[in-house]
Amino acid sequence: MTTLNVNGTERRYDGDPDMPLLWYLRDELGLTGTKFGCGVAACGACTIHLDGTAVRACQTPVSAADGLVLTTIEALSTDGNHPVQVAWRDLNVSQCGYCQSGQIMQAAALLKETPDPTDEDIDTAMSGNLCRCGTYPRIRAAIKQAAKGVRL
Repeated sequence: MTTLNVNGTERRYDGDPDMPLLWYLRDELGLTGTKFGCGVAACGACTIHLDGTAVRACQTPVSAADGLVLTTIEALSTDGNHPVQVAWRDLNVSQCGYCQSGQIMQAAALLKETPDPTDEDIDTAMSGNLCRCGTYPRIRAAIKQAAKGVRL
């Protein structure tokens, strides 16, 4: 039996402990904000937080989250006003939007770890999150704007 704290709610799971968290979140809990992109942890669309650290849900087994706090995009902010989300809207970062929940979760983890990131910090932290639409300049600008909001 695996005990998970998902978005503030304790859950018990007694299925396959090797099932990727992505499928548990989407198929078992109906939390579809976490996206399937590549299945090999190379694109970042499935980024979630485990105890505040960004991880790829497609390659993280349910058993790895036992006893940890798991946060998805649905609970990053109860009202959708996390500084990263606000900056994303202000700067119209999304184009097709498919990668955005993973981008936002990765950016939020970066700002928690590095509240005033340099361009190099941003590029390094975000390098595993792919955007097929190429909105990288807007992503970087939004992270810089969000950093100001985080420091307020």
